Amino acid sequence: MNFLCEEIGELARAIRTYEIGRDHPGEKKKTQKEAFENLKEELADVIDQTLIICSKYDIEPSEILDFSEKKLTNRFKD
Repeated sequence: MNFLCEEIGELARAIRTYEIGRDHPGEKKKTQKEAFENLKEELADVIDQTLIICSKYDIEPSEILDFSEKKLTNRFKD
């Protein structure tokens, strides 16, 4: 769980960088392409950690996706 939280923090930084071009004022501004590639990398890391947790608790990732789809469908239907 700690690794997932760490990766979520890195994803948050990547999104901020993508949105404003840098993480904090002292950093060199990244190109939009560099920032987008980093965002994809960090999102993949979050997925990796989620898959590791699924494996640890013997949960099929497809079950999680199905559960999420049903929950969101019910939440946002007319």
